[in-house]
Parts: sequence; structure tokens; C-alpha cells
Amino acid sequence: MPQKIVCVVGPTACGKTTLGVLLAKRFNGEVVSADSMQIYRGMTIGTAAPTAAETDGVPHHMIAVADPAEQWSAARYASTVIPIIDGILARGKLPILVGGTGLWLDAVVKGHGFAGGHAGGETRKTLQRRLEAEGIAPLLAELRQVDPEAAERLHPADEKRILRALEVYLETGKTITAHNEETKALPPRYDAVWIGLRFADRADMRALIDRRVDKMVEEGLLDEVRRLLQGGLPREATALQAIGYKEFLGVLEGAAPEAEAIEEVKLRSRQYAKRQLTWLRRNPDIHWIIWEKERDFGRALQVSTKILAAGGVC
Repeated sequence: MPQKIVCVVGPTACGKTTLGVLLAKRFNGEVVSADSMQIYRGMTIGTAAPTAAETDGVPHHMIAVADPAEQWSAARYASTVIPIIDGILARGKLPILVGGTGLWLDAVVKGHGFAGGHAGGETRKTLQRRLEAEGIAPLLAELRQVDPEAAERLHPADEKRILRALEVYLETGKTITAHNEETKALPPRYDAVWIGLRFADRADMRALIDRRVDKMVEEGLLDEVRRLLQGGLPREATALQAIGYKEFLGVLEGAAPEAEAIEEVKLRSRQYAKRQLTWLRRNPDIHWIIWEKERDFGRALQVSTKILAAGGVC
């Protein structure tokens, strides 16, 4: 039987970190971050990575573990995190995954691995050159010949996934559709109990996001971006395309005034929270805790305890 883990999910600024710590302290757990930006070193402010005070002595994994110049995928994250989770379980503790990067969470819980092919390798580079020279239409036509289901499923503008589907077939001889069908029949690696946090009124969520952005600016987001650049991080690095960093990079380069950048960060953060909710709502296993005007963590802990008891965790 798959072993039990807990996943605390929700949109940005909803209080996942705080609830994760409370649950870890009550149930002898350790937290594993599932945030695609908190993995990078030197990006504490803009990613709202938990401080020592916020972790309150609870072990946290996968925070500030990667160089900002690196590019991480869901596959790389899952292959790194699964041994960490298994280690927590082996110590008799409860793994609590906390974060809003839904694809990464799904990759860990399912644990089926990813379709073969060396993403970013020579095949991809060749396909990328063809894309630049020929456009996406011939590549999509080629995919339609070998994997018509994938070609039908993918939007013609989704260049990244079209290239990935071709890459898998060219390197492995197996279509990505076949791989997906095979993995659907496999049981999940872990038996996850999902707890989601969100606001009843989206206006309250938006207001909280705006306050968080203001706090990041006060804490020195601009200086954090400056330090990353002074440390030699290329401006085109994936990490610098994250919300907050990209806009304040423009401030440093003189492309936008700071006030305009702040408003853009708030807008993009609100849009991101909406996308996170859209992704998470596809998961019927999430037990939602709904915030009213304010976040009541005492109540959330009580409700979560009942959810975990019903799920056989405690």
C-alpha cells in the first residue's frame, strides 16, 4: 500500500506555509516545499520563502537548494524529492508537501516517471533550429503522422509541448500518448491527503496579494534583484523571469519606473493565483478550507486535524 503523505496547496499568499508548520508540529512532520521558485538560492524576498522564524524549528526541504542559473523541470523536482520523502517516512515522520506548483505536486504523488527522451538534448536543439527556420506547422504535421492523438490534443501555438512530443518519439520510438496511457493504469506512489486553502471572496485574496507585494518591496526586492545580477546571473536566466524579478529587472535597466513595476507585479501575481486555482480545482481529492475576510489558522488546524484523521493519517 502507498504510504501516507499530506499536501497543503492553494494560490499564492493564502497561508500554506503557516498551516504546513502547524501541521508538522502537531503530527511530527517535516515540510517539503513544492514551489518552483523557492528552490533557488538568493531569492528569498521575491519568492516569499519562509524565514527561520516562520519555520519555527520545523525541518524544511527544497528551499534555496539550486543555483538561480539552473532550470528545473517537474521531472527533475520529482526525482530529487521522492528520496527526501522516503527518508522522512523512514524516520517515522510525516511528509508534508507545501506549495502551489500543481504540476510538481502531481509528479511526486503519482511518481510514475516521465516519458523518455533527453529534454534539452541534441534532438531538442535540432527541433528548435527547425522551428526557427520552418515555423511550427511542418513540425505539427510530422507529429500528426506519428502521434495523431497528441497532435489533436495540443494547441498549434503550444510549441514547447509539440517539440517535446516529437523529441520523445524520435529518441525512444514510443509516442508520448502511449506513455501517458501506460502511466494512467499505475497506482500512485503515495497516498496523499490534500488540504487546500482559498478565500471565499477573491477580492480578499487580491487585497492580501497586494499587501504581500508591498511588503516585498519594503524588504528590499529591488536590492535582491541587483545582488543576483552582480553575482553574475544572466538576465535571461529562468529565475529572473519569475514574477517580481522580471519587473524589477526592468527598473534596474531603466525600462520602467518603480511604481509602475510594483503595479505590474501585483497584477501578474493576481493572475498567477487565478491560474493556480484553476489547476487545483481539477483535483477532486482536495479538501478545501475557505477563508472569510481574515485567515483563521486556529480553525484551519482544527479542520485539518479532522481531515487527516478521516484520511487515516493520525
